[in-house]
Amino acid sequence: MTELIPAPRSATAGSGEVRLTHRSRLCADTATQGVAHWLGAALRQATGLPLREGRELDDAEGGIELRLAPGLGPEEYRLVSDGSGVLVEGGSAAGVFWGAQTLRQLLGPDAYRRAPLDRDRAWSVPRLTIEDAPRFRWRGLMLDVARHFMPKEGVLRYLDLMAAHKLNVFHFHLTDDQGWRIEIERHPRLTEIGSWRARTKTGHRASPLWEDKPHGGYYTRDDIREIVAYAAERHITVVPEIDVPGHSQAAIAAYPELGNTDVIDTTSLSVWDTWGINPNVLAPTDNTLRFYEGVFEEVLELFPSQFVHVGGDECPKDQWRRSETAQARIRELGLADEDELQSWFIKHFDAWLSARGRRLIGWDEILEGGLAEGAAVSSWRGYAGGVAAARAGHDVVMCPEQQVYLDHRQDPGPEEPVPIGWVRTLEDVYRFEPVPPELTPEEARHVLGTQANLWTEVVEDHARVDYQAFPRLAAFAEVAWSALPAPAERDFAGFQSRMAAHYGRLDALGVAYRPPAGPLPWQRRPGVLGRPIDGPPPHR
Repeated sequence: MTELIPAPRSATAGSGEVRLTHRSRLCADTATQGVAHWLGAALRQATGLPLREGRELDDAEGGIELRLAPGLGPEEYRLVSDGSGVLVEGGSAAGVFWGAQTLRQLLGPDAYRRAPLDRDRAWSVPRLTIEDAPRFRWRGLMLDVARHFMPKEGVLRYLDLMAAHKLNVFHFHLTDDQGWRIEIERHPRLTEIGSWRARTKTGHRASPLWEDKPHGGYYTRDDIREIVAYAAERHITVVPEIDVPGHSQAAIAAYPELGNTDVIDTTSLSVWDTWGINPNVLAPTDNTLRFYEGVFEEVLELFPSQFVHVGGDECPKDQWRRSETAQARIRELGLADEDELQSWFIKHFDAWLSARGRRLIGWDEILEGGLAEGAAVSSWRGYAGGVAAARAGHDVVMCPEQQVYLDHRQDPGPEEPVPIGWVRTLEDVYRFEPVPPELTPEEARHVLGTQANLWTEVVEDHARVDYQAFPRLAAFAEVAWSALPAPAERDFAGFQSRMAAHYGRLDALGVAYRPPAGPLPWQRRPGVLGRPIDGPPPHR
């Protein structure tokens, strides 16, 4: 009946349809005016209807009414279309916004276009009642803009695509060995030097191919403000990631004193042009701590998010083992080893952020050497880190690479472009379960939600991001939003049937998704070496 994605909690059909005409109005109370402005702008450009805004509907004209309903949960909504028009009510403006997204789907794929195809066509929605609410409060997408930069307009576009799928956390991976993407006023060389590299490896790091031209870019402070504001209008929280103490060669190239200068000549380092785990990590010195405190001070000015992601992953310890400075710090602090040194580094910023009313979140390596008190964990190396963190009373976002890394290949066929990792089909993602069954109900309450991650080492532009993300992000969105049965019992055939309509929406939005029959000729990358992993991925 509705062909909605993600599937709502309940949908009850009525008889007939509700027409929207040139006389229809769009009405909102004070709390939902922002949603009304967004919905009105989206529908006016797609339909050509004026949809004049007002405070209440005229029974003779009908239209759309948006309002709060105090009895509903914060992101819960109710959509009723009947003889008086369409009513969308929610427990907050966010709930109303998600209901407005459902209304847009009910209007059909052409409601996603930027201009009307036919100004004389009739617009209608079926008469029905939908009651809906999300399963998880963290429904995220991580986008890596450090390996391959995505210009601001592309980021804004992805916020719109997230909103259309009721995803509400944008994890913004801003720094890595291959590029620093955020302007920091007190440390200008981070972008002057760290935001671009001289060349780029094409394909996996074993590939013999290179693109011999500079690559780079960064977001100014005003760009960041715009992105955060644009996301907020769509009830999406932007969680910034500034990587420490590993994945930091771009920063060290800009400021060599941040590296382990007693082990290597850090002045010879440039922004890294290839992929993999980099041995050049931050020195555990007071100077490094003060430098990054300055970075995070500016980050907190720009991002109101409760959470700040500090990375904490893939930090090789070899330089610390050889560094007298690092060893002296281990002795000074009474630490057992380099793992505990990394834990000390993360705990420092956990306390620093907590003192400013924020919360640290990091990849599950922050468990090594002792979990930072108050920190939350992004569990990427399978479920184990998330299980350990939840059992220790820490909040968790489940994003295991074996299940929801969207840079991994979608099919075992030879035509898949630059194949990376395990095969993760649309059905595989649809059957992903974020809450490990071994957790007790009390422990499971620490699972804030789930997130799909899209790394861009071999994903060089927005068309390749689209190809890797869709249609799997639609399946993931349903996993994150809808109260689905156990993985083996999920109706994938029914989801595929609804996807048949959803492909039309993606077409109208200009999304270069992977077609069900396989990549189109221009989506293939013949001759570019990837890193496929054979066999099914480990479940845990």
